[in-house]
Amino acid sequence: MRFLGNVMATIIGIFVFFMLFFFGILMIGAIFGGDSETVTVKSNSVIELNLDKISADYAGKYKDPWVNIFSEGKKIGLTDIINAIENAKTDGDIKGISILNGNSSLGMAQSKALRNALEDFKKSGKFVMAYSNSYSQKEYYLNSVANTIYINPVGDMDFKGLSAEIMFFKDFQEKSGLKMEVIRHGKYKSAVEPFLENEMSDANREQTTALLNSVWNSIVTDISKSRNISVEKLNEIANGLLARTPEMAKANKLVDIVAYEDIYHNAIRKSLKVADNDDYNKVSITDYTQKFITTSQSSSSNDQIAIIYAQGEIMSGEGDVNIIGEGSMRRSLQQARKNKNVKAIVLRIDSPGGSALTSDLIWREVELTKKVKPIVVSMGNYAASGGYYIACNANTIFAEANTITGSIGVFGILPNFTPLATKIGIRTEQVKTHENAANYSPFVPIDENFKAVTLEGVEHIYKTFVTHVAEGRKMTFAQVDSIAQGRVWTGSEALKIGLVDEIGGLKDAIAKAASLAKIKKYSTQNYPEYEKNFDDLFANLPFAKSKSSFIKEEIGEENYRIMQEIKKLQTRTGIQAIMPYEININ
Repeated sequence: MRFLGNVMATIIGIFVFFMLFFFGILMIGAIFGGDSETVTVKSNSVIELNLDKISADYAGKYKDPWVNIFSEGKKIGLTDIINAIENAKTDGDIKGISILNGNSSLGMAQSKALRNALEDFKKSGKFVMAYSNSYSQKEYYLNSVANTIYINPVGDMDFKGLSAEIMFFKDFQEKSGLKMEVIRHGKYKSAVEPFLENEMSDANREQTTALLNSVWNSIVTDISKSRNISVEKLNEIANGLLARTPEMAKANKLVDIVAYEDIYHNAIRKSLKVADNDDYNKVSITDYTQKFITTSQSSSSNDQIAIIYAQGEIMSGEGDVNIIGEGSMRRSLQQARKNKNVKAIVLRIDSPGGSALTSDLIWREVELTKKVKPIVVSMGNYAASGGYYIACNANTIFAEANTITGSIGVFGILPNFTPLATKIGIRTEQVKTHENAANYSPFVPIDENFKAVTLEGVEHIYKTFVTHVAEGRKMTFAQVDSIAQGRVWTGSEALKIGLVDEIGGLKDAIAKAASLAKIKKYSTQNYPEYEKNFDDLFANLPFAKSKSSFIKEEIGEENYRIMQEIKKLQTRTGIQAIMPYEININ
């Protein structure tokens, strides 16, 4: 036995040694080798705009330096990309930008912000060129800003307008025995409508139609300016699918040249005055951005504007780059409020909402901070429901024309398995000391008294939500209630009804914050700084492939997204202030 014990001890010792050695090499390499490779930008270079790994405005940073080494904090956010493109305007080494087979997971408001940056870049006299084997509508929207647009001769273009598809589960519930108990306020709060009806309500169809038309008008208005094609003609092209082939797209002036990729690169060589057989100098946008971040000069002024990023669904807890948590958000607002160098705050919101309680806690922190320093909100792709809740009391609110906002309404949803349990022979009984002693059980029919009390809570939160909006926007309760009821609006519509103040992006919001603070020279400071424990570090190591990655590979990207939506529904506890549905434009 002693022999076996010695053998096991030796094996374990060897294993531990190699593990420590491996981790040591990784950490040393990350610390000393991570930034040693400086990016060199050669003269007469072109930036290649590849955004397939960029999704968030803010890539995040973490309090623990060890977590920063291995975490997403090392990545680059879209805001960094846009700042680097602005720098490239005056960079003598950069002659143009190439969008090659562009593919990204950016939302429409993010695409709009990036498109504006490229439009501004062109004003320097430098070129923007685009090539793709095929264009989705979202990618064409971004690529349409280019001076010259190429498409593969056997490629295709998707330009047909927008549509929405919603599944209804009322019959499924009756057949399966799985019922979703819904308690809501707001006739437009259509997040729960699929569980109540077999078809779309008139109110939901009204808001969905208006929303799609508003987003589409924003898209074609920008394309019209860039391509010098009337909006009427663009709608005619979309309605008749008149750009479905490369030749048709060129005939209708949506693209300029139908050619293979080598011809595209030859055109870039010609613009750079490089011989046909020679390679031209390229630098990826991520490398160029990294160089810009590490070499840019900070402002000589001590004055700062804090940019606090609120990205993702609103939930309790710390939060991270994909979740708005009360911990990181409230701490960031408190830090910015107490920092004497911070003269104003920009709250950048990209959120469909979430927990009503967490939204209110963040709203309160904004309210306290506004008494000390001006706060300007910049809305990204979404600032809806809880996302609007945390925005409504800011001094000034900016939104892009195609931002999705509003959705002022709340609901509660409770799964009930009683019909299913009865079908398979399961019966549940409760014993209690008082009439309302039992918590909600999914295996017992919903108690009408419990339902009434829960509805009372929903009504209370709705009233609180509308009151906050009315006070923040200087409107009456009745005025807000008439445009609330859970209805979703685009930024351009929200401007007309008083939910936002101006149409513009993050850059405009920062300028407004500086104006309110009466400062001209300043630097910006990004928040939040997330607190992660040591366990989180291992999940982000290169070899520690997550369970989600394996599942995604097995069932595919689309099925994985459906699974994630079901998982979200299961984890939402308490009363929700969240958008009725997710909008993805391809």
